[in-house]
Amino acid sequence: MSPAFGAMEVEHYSKGVLLEPFVHQVGGHSCVLRFNDKTICKPLIQREHQFYETLPTEMRKFTPQYEGVVSVSFEEDEDGNLCLIAYPLNGDHDNLEDLDNSDCEPKSKLLRWTNKKTMLLENEKISKEWVRQHRKEEKMKSRKLEEEFEWLKKSEVLYYTVEKKGNVSSQFKHHNPWSMKCHQQQLQRMKENAKHRNQYKFILLENLTSRYEVPCVLDLKMGTRQHGDDASEEKKANQIRKCQQSTSAVIGVRVCGMQVYQAGTGQLMFMNKYHGRKLSVQGFKEALYQFFHNGKYLRRELFESVIKKLTELKSVLEKQESYRFYSSSLLIIYDGKERQEVAVDSDPEDLEDLSEESSDESAGAYAYKPTASTVDVRMIDFAHTTCKYYGEDSVVHEGQDTGYVFGLQNLIDIIKEIRDESSE
Repeated sequence: MSPAFGAMEVEHYSKGVLLEPFVHQVGGHSCVLRFNDKTICKPLIQREHQFYETLPTEMRKFTPQYEGVVSVSFEEDEDGNLCLIAYPLNGDHDNLEDLDNSDCEPKSKLLRWTNKKTMLLENEKISKEWVRQHRKEEKMKSRKLEEEFEWLKKSEVLYYTVEKKGNVSSQFKHHNPWSMKCHQQQLQRMKENAKHRNQYKFILLENLTSRYEVPCVLDLKMGTRQHGDDASEEKKANQIRKCQQSTSAVIGVRVCGMQVYQAGTGQLMFMNKYHGRKLSVQGFKEALYQFFHNGKYLRRELFESVIKKLTELKSVLEKQESYRFYSSSLLIIYDGKERQEVAVDSDPEDLEDLSEESSDESAGAYAYKPTASTVDVRMIDFAHTTCKYYGEDSVVHEGQDTGYVFGLQNLIDIIKEIRDESSE
């Protein structure tokens, strides 16, 4: 393990970039980290790396922009808290300087999960005893937090209160329990391997949430099959079982995670993959409805844009010869905060009420600009993607990925149903 370092030793690491948990990660098991506002990074998996370097031009608008590779190591501060630092690959310090990291936290501000004040969980199912226990546990070292994460796995839908002071986006710090879980597991894996290895390759990718003030994120596991061609028999059987017991087998798509801002209550709602696996087709439809509902009203202005993008993606994938996107996810992202416009003839009392509202809330009684609402649709996670152009794969598929396309068509149909039913 590398020696501990403190604020006085920052200059020695001046070429490194402090990595923090990416708080908008709602699904997956790979640790996603924040490099800066516009860039994230994740552990390099050769197959995924190959995909980003060779993907067809027509698919680029539906995937995060690939920005290169860095070397990541972990260090301890004087209190024994671990943090992750990204360095230029192969000692070429110019590589990191080419990236805009001006907004990165200073290296002296190390990660301290154990010292962060945790927002009060508003879920009715959480007992006061657990809250007291949680406050006690957050004072412990990071190794104790694994027990908390195991509990969080059982709490499949959580509501966090967002403070109404200042900008909403400034409150998005360490809220998402799933990103905490993945980050902690990554640190633990690296710590266990410290005697043998402390340098890891990570790929840099576009941060898809950077353009949104309050990102609402839906992570959908796509396709009727999730296991890769190289999966062991045990892994294959496990993935087949998960598909058969969820909506994956029936409609080719299931909820893998969700983060939605509720303007009516000022809360963030999180749904994890364990809840998503239990949903029926009707439950899946209700979850989609919930994703497009801000607690006050349905965001109907988003439907046409998301349907158009999904339809275009489906057309692109239908033309991809030999590709199979096993275990890949599809992200749908929009901004939970809307720009407001108060009608000219608004009642003075209404204007007073609006001025008293927090800046992070959208008032359903007032007009807002639908044109300011944009939706992004992107494919992510390509660790098990295969294609005949890769060369070394023992199994070569022909034609389009019918399981993924099947899921896309059903997703489009269900969103259209929600749109049509809400307009009646």
